[in-house]
Amino acid sequence: MDQSTVFPLSALPEGEGARVRALRLTGGMRRRLQDLGLVRGTQVVCLQRAAAGDPTAYQIRGAVIALRRTDAAHIEVGGLS
Repeated sequence: MDQSTVFPLSALPEGEGARVRALRLTGGMRRRLQDLGLVRGTQVVCLQRAAAGDPTAYQIRGAVIALRRTDAAHIEVGGLS
């Protein structure tokens, strides 16, 4: 994966990792994600998608969180550096 490529977290394949580049969310959802440690530079690994494809489990700073595809689409990630 090219380190300069930026794409939505929702497009990260299972088993792959990336670093957060930007949160394109506002309000309460943005604050909740930041409280969980999802900030610029944080490594994120896509662990598993639900059978229907939504939600998806991600590992962030040793914790596993589930995000809906619509929320993950507003989080920009890029290759690990």
